Amino acid sequence: MAIQQGLTNSFKQEMLSGAQNLPFDTLYIALFTALADLGPQTTIYTPTNEVVGDGYVAGGSTLSGVTISTQTTGPAAGTVYVNFDNISWPGANFVARGALIYNWTMGFASIAVLDFGSDKVFTSTNNTVTMPANTATTALIRFP
Repeated sequence: MAIQQGLTNSFKQEMLSGAQNLPFDTLYIALFTALADLGPQTTIYTPTNEVVGDGYVAGGSTLSGVTISTQTTGPAAGTVYVNFDNISWPGANFVARGALIYNWTMGFASIAVLDFGSDKVFTSTNNTVTMPANTATTALIRFP
């Protein structure tokens, strides 16, 4: 079992077919332990090996602040990218190794997998998943 960061294959297909509408759909982020098997093959959210602990509810939390931008100048010109607000879990007391961003509106369809690189201890004072900078070269979702 492993967590492999990146966009899921099903999400790429759904974007090209127009099935997912990120700014208007309800998106969630769910946290998982190191025992999770998440990666390009993940098609939907399931609670298998999801985090359990104080301050966390199964299914995760709603993502907000979805913005879609296009780089108009420089070497990354033409890259379309998506950003989300950071997300936190007040009162947290659990450990997570990665996350799954998924589309609740689309029947829990997977979007992207995050690999934290190592176990992250969430506490009442250390409880935030910080999204990458909102740029054409660093955003979590990018279409060059």
